[in-house]
Amino acid sequence: MADGENKKFRIGSVPYLNAAPLTRDLDGELIFATPARLAEMLRRDELDAALVSITEVLLNDRYDILDGVAIGSLGEVYSVLLAHKKPLAEAKEIFCDTASLTSVNLLKVLLAERGLKPEFKPLENYAAASEKDFVLLIGDPAIEFQRAPHEHEIFDLGLAWTEMTNLPFVYAVWALRRGIENKELRSELRQAKRFGMETLDYIIETREEFDVDFRRDYFEWHIQYHLGEDEKRAIAKFCELLRKHNLGPVFPPKFVN
Repeated sequence: MADGENKKFRIGSVPYLNAAPLTRDLDGELIFATPARLAEMLRRDELDAALVSITEVLLNDRYDILDGVAIGSLGEVYSVLLAHKKPLAEAKEIFCDTASLTSVNLLKVLLAERGLKPEFKPLENYAAASEKDFVLLIGDPAIEFQRAPHEHEIFDLGLAWTEMTNLPFVYAVWALRRGIENKELRSELRQAKRFGMETLDYIIETREEFDVDFRRDYFEWHIQYHLGEDEKRAIAKFCELLRKHNLGPVFPPKFVN
């Protein structure tokens, strides 16, 4: 389309590799931003839908969740991690990627379940990550950190969650702004997922992030895109633990087809 004025819906997405199968069919329509920035835009009604952190939806009673579509993992996710030079039990402060929303709350829950409540501080920039004893990273910067030489041990949040709950974890969902007619938008987003899944091999072969072997491993083993009964149980469990550790108020998710 020639310009934004002709777009019927305003759709936001993260720019990370893991979103590619959900957004490839939407090229030209998307506004790319970090999870935190997308959440701000949704709150200001600057977007009609955005692929945002599940936490944004659970902590703000103003969105519906598009059923059937998510970014999640069952076990090691690889791109959501706490890099640490010292044992977790010694964590007094953790520096966090400021792009993140869900991963901060997930890490708080995982540590609180171990009786740990360190202070969370913003990471000033990615270059400083290697200097920190404890640093939380997400998305492509997390992948880059883990694949480069480093002195840290890796605490993979997806693996830690699945080991604790025997459930997958849902990091991001399509949040839909309430108060607008969006049946056509919902259909468009579901079709985009179908197209992405059907052309996943093409995405693996042609994306430029990292190398093709890593991309194949990442999409086939680490990231999943379902939002079914197991994922909904996982979201309910996350809600329960957010409330338990006073990370709310938490609102029940509302799924729409």
